[in-house]
Amino acid sequence: MNQPQVYKSNALVEASYRLTPAEQRIMLCCISQVRRDQTLTDEVMYRVSVADYAALVGTDSHSTYKEVADAALRLKRREVWLREFPNGDGQRPRTLVTGWVQSIAYIESEGHIELRFTKDMLPYLTQLSERFTRYALSDVAKMTSSHAIRLYELLCQWRDAGKREVAIEWLRDSFQLGDKYPALKDFKRRVIEPAVAQINEHSPLWVKWDQRKTGRRVSHLAFTFGEKAQKAPQKPRKGKTKGKAGGKAPSASGSIYGIPMAVIETHARPGESHEDAALRILEERKN
Repeated sequence: MNQPQVYKSNALVEASYRLTPAEQRIMLCCISQVRRDQTLTDEVMYRVSVADYAALVGTDSHSTYKEVADAALRLKRREVWLREFPNGDGQRPRTLVTGWVQSIAYIESEGHIELRFTKDMLPYLTQLSERFTRYALSDVAKMTSSHAIRLYELLCQWRDAGKREVAIEWLRDSFQLGDKYPALKDFKRRVIEPAVAQINEHSPLWVKWDQRKTGRRVSHLAFTFGEKAQKAPQKPRKGKTKGKAGGKAPSASGSIYGIPMAVIETHARPGESHEDAALRILEERKN
């Protein structure tokens, strides 16, 4: 069965914006429904089924509707800063600041929501003839770090090359980090290391990274990456196997970095994202 594919103009991949993982998934679910062979208008509504969303992420659909509905409302208020035209037509004379969606419809009785893209967003999603990035929606579905999803897209742009070097300040601006993690060690620990770990765990790519200096200052990050080797299907072993206590437990759904969502929500500080709360809890457990 063909997997839903995400197509984005490279200008959108490199745009400056910040979305939570839930907002990203909703946006990508809608983008994967765009027909590339048809002219897209801002009259089309794209549906996100809570059951399909839950199956994609691997969570219980009974507890997912509120998450999807809340994320969709936040998405309505999000901005994206675009500095280039789609299809490789060069830089805009002025930066375009626009929204992702212009309207949202909630159909709770049927368990889905519907979104309509803004008119400004359409050229970055359809009729792309060059300079666009494509990947399977399932590649990022289980990532719980918004930075991991963004970084994965940036690497997919250079998938054939297997290498990409980016300026740290440019990456911070693209992720809209603002004044968060001003120290390089915190930026690497809170953003880059978790993102790389999730790409290695959940996506078809393996990735390694290093840093580069301009003079005495670390100014760039260099990523090398490639396709993971396809594992041959294992034949079932003959005979009975005995369960062992203390074996490695599988990753449970509804967790971030191994911290259950219930624990994160209980200990999260006012205004703190689930991702940041999980990282803080991990740090506190080490001490």
